[in-house]
Amino acid sequence: MDRVLSDFIFFFTIIDPIGTVPVFLAVTAGLPVAVKRRIAIRAAVFSAAILVAFIVIGQFLLSVLEIDFAAFQVAGSVILFLFALDMIFGTSKPDSEIAEAEQHADEALDTAVYPLTIPSIAGPGSIMAAIVRTDNDRYTLAEQAGTTAVVVSILAIVLLAMLAASRIEKLIGSAGASMISRVMGLILAAVAADGALGGIQTYFA
Repeated sequence: MDRVLSDFIFFFTIIDPIGTVPVFLAVTAGLPVAVKRRIAIRAAVFSAAILVAFIVIGQFLLSVLEIDFAAFQVAGSVILFLFALDMIFGTSKPDSEIAEAEQHADEALDTAVYPLTIPSIAGPGSIMAAIVRTDNDRYTLAEQAGTTAVVVSILAIVLLAMLAASRIEKLIGSAGASMISRVMGLILAAVAADGALGGIQTYFA
């Protein structure tokens, strides 16, 4: 139980279900509720598939490809930083673009992959955390299965947070959503910069 609680706190902090909400609101602004629900479900399912896949084969894959975690961290941070800039300086969609987005819901579903699944939910930190906490040399199969269950439970919380995001958006309105998006964009930019600096420091160390 101590390990389960430790894993829960560890992955909750890294995946950050609360921090996913403003990102979800930003990328689904103006879309119908039904489309938002589909995007949320897809993002949660894709994130679970990626993290579970890395738990199973990630350790072997990174060693074979000789990928340095520092480089992986910097690349993910750069992608996150670019998205944060779009959140900060992006403008609200005009009515014509919103109507077009509603007519092309399938295209809007692509946001479930980027930036929701990658790098927001299943980012470099989450992936590497999943690999480290299921190290074959340190943990038994039962312990790895427990960690996997914790990761899936955290992603279920992420899904619930995204499904509730529409109600939050109705409560605060478009102006409030825009303000939150820009504030969170600034925070995401700082997080991304910190991740990139940490990756660079790790690499040269």
